[in-house]
Amino acid sequence: MRARGFLSGGWLSVYAFLYIVFLYLPVIFLPIFSINTAPTPKFPLTGFTLQWYADLPHTPALLDAAWNSLKVGVCASVLATVLGILAARSITRYRYPGRRAINGLIMAPLVLPEVIVAISMLLVMLQLGLSLSLFTVVLGHVLVCIPYSMTVLTSGFEGFDRSLEEASADLGESAFGTFRRVTLPMVAPAIISSLLVCFTISLDEFIIAFFLTGTEATLPIYIWGQLRFASKLPGVLALGTLLLVASFLLMTIAEILRRRAARRTRNEGGLYA
Repeated sequence: MRARGFLSGGWLSVYAFLYIVFLYLPVIFLPIFSINTAPTPKFPLTGFTLQWYADLPHTPALLDAAWNSLKVGVCASVLATVLGILAARSITRYRYPGRRAINGLIMAPLVLPEVIVAISMLLVMLQLGLSLSLFTVVLGHVLVCIPYSMTVLTSGFEGFDRSLEEASADLGESAFGTFRRVTLPMVAPAIISSLLVCFTISLDEFIIAFFLTGTEATLPIYIWGQLRFASKLPGVLALGTLLLVASFLLMTIAEILRRRAARRTRNEGGLYA
């Protein structure tokens, strides 16, 4: 009773507010210092400028890193989503021995230390004779993104009305045709959400890329390299702000689409519920 009164007395709201402040307050300083005229992040601010943002398009190394991140993100998100569709379909539709164990193994990268995963993948790539490149980065990002894709897509597949597929089969449609014309359109919002989530994860991922990249750097690797030079810090802050805004927008769109998919299949579970 005392615990219930403690929570109902508004302390839970206070705790939630303090938690959000603790989590996001450091992030808020990023855009603030990115428009400061001083090259060092400190208070008080010396002035307002957008010079650091204007200089970004004139940095060839940055543009190359952005293009590399775009290629890796698109490839990783598409591959992870395709594999996630197959896995989520299998987990939610069929019952077979070891189903839960397989699901747990797929989700394992979410709880394993990412540096351990990165080192393990590096050893495997070297043993297979693969040279480090954007291709190896894509493989690493696919491994990391599949659990997120699975979680989003499972929300779309669970609660799916199987009578729609049975009606399609009764009308003479093949299994593949039913999947393509009935199932996929119903879970299309979840698929798009999975693509956006995986792209965001790949865009921001550093540790896997650090171990598996070759001579072609992605944006996180480029940012890490620039932090060694004090004169490059304002540009890094501006670039970080743009990445922060892009990630926030993509994740917001992904969540809207996920909720739409959940409503269509009458299921409210998923990654963010």
